[in-house]
Amino acid sequence: MNKGKKLYEGKAKIIYSTNNKHLVIQHFKDDATAFNNLKKSKVEGKGVLNNRISEHILSNLEQCGIKTHLVKRLNMREQLIRRAEIIPIEFIVRNIASGSLTKRLGIPEGTILEKPLLEYCLKNDALQDPIVSKEHIFNFEWATKNEIKEIDKITLRINDILTGLFRGIGIKLVDFKIEYGKAWNKDKDENEIVLADEISPDTCRLWDSKTEKKLDKDRFRKDLGNIIEGYQEVARRLGIMPEISNVKEVNFKKPSSIKFKKK
Repeated sequence: MNKGKKLYEGKAKIIYSTNNKHLVIQHFKDDATAFNNLKKSKVEGKGVLNNRISEHILSNLEQCGIKTHLVKRLNMREQLIRRAEIIPIEFIVRNIASGSLTKRLGIPEGTILEKPLLEYCLKNDALQDPIVSKEHIFNFEWATKNEIKEIDKITLRINDILTGLFRGIGIKLVDFKIEYGKAWNKDKDENEIVLADEISPDTCRLWDSKTEKKLDKDRFRKDLGNIIEGYQEVARRLGIMPEISNVKEVNFKKPSSIKFKKK
């Protein structure tokens, strides 16, 4: 598979074309961002870890019948994925209160929710990814009623699978955000909805079950330090650490002139 021109560069990944119009290459960067890109740094090895962790999780979801954009991992930093038209909504599942939910509603962090809470946010950094309702989604035609019905069902199924997966390795799945896109299914000769983007400590809140130590991007958001150590611990418990044991952490500087609005 030949790697072609750069098609898109986001905060954490770069997408390249291939000689197949239905496939692209996803490259994981070492960039760490928070608060809608207001806080930035490079953390050496983060992209390697996220590539491997996301591949492992998406592969497990595929085995459970969840359709994803993943075709295969190509190397330490890149995956071959199905080209998808991304739906401009972030789907957030919350099992335990944390982050923006505690800020908006005054709910104490760590409160276990009676049932998973599904929220929708418009993918727009300039607007700080505002929360939207289903009525907004339908009215502005970001997705159809049938698509959202299907995605909601898939998302809650993913939550069940991931909650069990992480519980088995001593980790609480506090919350996570995922994205979906429409990719071509050559067998059916039509587009289908697939899980896209990534699932990693960048997109999940993961706490140690006993100590509630944060093993995710909150270590960067809240200046807790040892960012890579947290990501490595997740990889180690998932049983995929030996291949990436040479990943190390580098120091980063926090900009002093900006006050960050926590998400």
